[in-house]
Amino acid sequence: MDYQARRQAQAQHTRRAILDAAVALSRQVGFARVTVRDICQAAGVTTGAFYHHFESKEALLNQGFNSLDAYLEEALASMEGRPPLERLETLLRLYAEYMEELGWETLALYYGRRLADSAAASMSPQRYTLRAMGECLEALAREGVLSPSHSPEWTADFFFRHFRGVVIDWILHRGDYSLWGRLQQDYQLFEGAFGS
Repeated sequence: MDYQARRQAQAQHTRRAILDAAVALSRQVGFARVTVRDICQAAGVTTGAFYHHFESKEALLNQGFNSLDAYLEEALASMEGRPPLERLETLLRLYAEYMEELGWETLALYYGRRLADSAAASMSPQRYTLRAMGECLEALAREGVLSPSHSPEWTADFFFRHFRGVVIDWILHRGDYSLWGRLQQDYQLFEGAFGS
């Protein structure tokens, strides 16, 4: 590996360590109570390194759920070859657990920033979460389980919009119910529509 590639890999590692530390600390005490110094200490980096990658603590929120995507990709790697409905339910369960652990306060800050950003897109097709959901639905379409009236891409987008709406409702209720319990009920309704 040449010098430039090593520096790039180190920069990605540092950036990931900062994001992971911020997420872990937010889960413990809430994003509003976490300081840049706390994040740097937990990540094992200097404040200079932090500000090299992010202009402020709030800029971390602009990263959205990159950590979620990495978490889901790692967790679902072992489910290759499992039935698509099982993978889809696992994806949804892990999504809910991640959100619950992050906490409604941090999610409220994140969505508040998204709403204030006039250039924010709904959902990048590059996101692992959306791609994994789409792959499960494509498999269901090949099996003839998914209605041909809607494409797997449209259905994945619909599911994501619906489930994100449930997360926002959970935030509005200040996390006073089980997010996974609610998403599981909705998923079972959708699963029934598949005819499985």
